[in-house]
Amino acid sequence: MHAARDAGDLDRRLFLAAAGGAVAAGAIPRTVRAVEAAHLRQPEDADDAPAPEGISLRTIIEAEKLARMEFSPEEREQILNSIEGLTGLYDAIRGADLANHEGPAEVFDPRLPGFNFNPRPRRARHERISPGAAPDDETDLAYASIAELGAWLRRGDVTSVELTRLSIERFKEHGPRLESVVTLMEERALEQARRADDELSRGVDRGPLHGLPWAAKDLFDTAGVRTTWGAEPFKDRVPERDAAVVARLGEAGAVLVAKTTLGALAYGDIWFGGRTNNPWNLEQGSSGSSAGSAASVAAGLCAFTLGTETYGSIMSPSTRCGATGYRPTFGRVSRAGAMALCWSLDKVGPICRSVPDCAYVLDAIAGPDPDDESTVGVPLNIDMTRPVRGMRVGYLKDEFESDRATDEDAETLRTLERLGCTLVPRTLEPGPYGGIIFFIISVEAAAAFDAMTRSHADRAMKWQADQAWPNTFRMTRLTSAVEFMNARRLRRRYMRLAGALFDGIDALVAPRRHGALHALTNMTGQPAATIRQGFRDDGTPFAVNLWAPLYRDADLLALAAALEREFGLWRRRPPLFS
Repeated sequence: MHAARDAGDLDRRLFLAAAGGAVAAGAIPRTVRAVEAAHLRQPEDADDAPAPEGISLRTIIEAEKLARMEFSPEEREQILNSIEGLTGLYDAIRGADLANHEGPAEVFDPRLPGFNFNPRPRRARHERISPGAAPDDETDLAYASIAELGAWLRRGDVTSVELTRLSIERFKEHGPRLESVVTLMEERALEQARRADDELSRGVDRGPLHGLPWAAKDLFDTAGVRTTWGAEPFKDRVPERDAAVVARLGEAGAVLVAKTTLGALAYGDIWFGGRTNNPWNLEQGSSGSSAGSAASVAAGLCAFTLGTETYGSIMSPSTRCGATGYRPTFGRVSRAGAMALCWSLDKVGPICRSVPDCAYVLDAIAGPDPDDESTVGVPLNIDMTRPVRGMRVGYLKDEFESDRATDEDAETLRTLERLGCTLVPRTLEPGPYGGIIFFIISVEAAAAFDAMTRSHADRAMKWQADQAWPNTFRMTRLTSAVEFMNARRLRRRYMRLAGALFDGIDALVAPRRHGALHALTNMTGQPAATIRQGFRDDGTPFAVNLWAPLYRDADLLALAAALEREFGLWRRRPPLFS
């Protein structure tokens, strides 16, 4: 008995040593009489038990309710005898002072065993256009496509400085109504525009985005310019380096004009300055979290924007604001220098006015980056000239035949058939997809902003509703690590399920904004596109979403562009900004 007891005491001492000596090992031993007495106590007397750091048998009993477990009196006493080692380890971990960008050792990879790809990259192919002369009307110029603007720039009809000044003026005039701008980068933008004009005049052409004004969601670092993450505790934060995507767009010659709003810490459309509004209805929020990016591009304030998505933050505001949103396959685009919300789920993608515009931007920002281990070298190989006839498009048959499907949903299927696509019925088995993804996000995000929660800096945040981050982060401190690990195991099962769902098809479509597919594919990494599908009686837009198998971004872009052309809606402008 003594040998067994000594071995157990040694195990506890080793645990304490691993915790950095945060708790004195000598505080653990108890007399046999005290242990026996504790076993005889009833729960209502548990508060009288000897307690390390205020933890008593009553604490364990109450914690069981959160864990949905029930232990015996002997098991509770064992936990109480050992708990100091765990709390000591917590103190040691907290003392490490982890920064937001320091992710976990495990890097999410959406590829299942047996995944293969052609490693040979090809130059992107885009449809050639020959637009007429640049319009005299500045609003027409503000809403022009990337291809049109590029043609006029190279022909000398307009200059980058003119386009940039137009963007700056529109941000100044309309940004306050939309509440879509955190920082206007006027001086830096005009300097970049002058450089772009000089290079183009000397025959230096950096590509389709050269000289075009764009805006970045304010969670992408910009050297010397504040990057606020939309939240009060970080509103004066000024990084020293540009995010990877900001640097890549700079190399492509694009002109960064503004930092756009996001819901605080990438959730919703409420930021420290107010609520970002829908350009089609200013009484309505723009949805989030890429709120300012979607609202700004839909209102013609810049040529294109960037957003991020963890669980709908590109697709949702694009739907609300009538923008075209594209969420690439997980790992297509580097997140280095972007605020981390959920390391295993965050994705960076373009928000534009059309699918071809998204293709131009994605081509400029995609590719592996040693500073983001989640990025992979699967070639993008965009080909916007490829025919979509013969594509196999899956559709959720039960959903399209249900009451939730609309006339517009039925017309979408007919349009795909007119384009020569083969419709393939698919079924998505029910599951707690939304609950599981939010559970994973909550835990990772609570870890990413742990220091803010522990310092109570979260109390300064504008949005304090039950569903807002401050309460979520506090509540998540009580989460079971076992349940979190099992949720990750369930995510692996969902990866296999998604692999079967997308097997043998080139794309997948569902009625309107399908919540289950958004949750599932954000967890499993498939790309998605949002395009306008129609307009309600009140004039606000709604969208249809398409998904594709992993790394089939090029096919999805080609199909979404063909569907967008058939709908003929993408050029329609919000009346208040036209």
